[in-house]
Amino acid sequence: MADTITLKLTTDEIEILVDALEVDLEGYVEAAKEARGNNRRDEVATFTEAATRIQALMTRLQELVED
Repeated sequence: MADTITLKLTTDEIEILVDALEVDLEGYVEAAKEARGNNRRDEVATFTEAATRIQALMTRLQELVED
């Protein structure tokens, strides 16, 4: 398990992070589609895992802003 840290951020800072993660997520989703089209299974798995992890982090951050 990864170590945890405590970090204080403003709502605006969290929204900035979420926006940046959305762009990053889109890149990984597109890369996975391209890899799938080129039959590169290892890359598909890598990009899909990255996209899944980014989505999970975005969800956690968005929940903090919605409270």
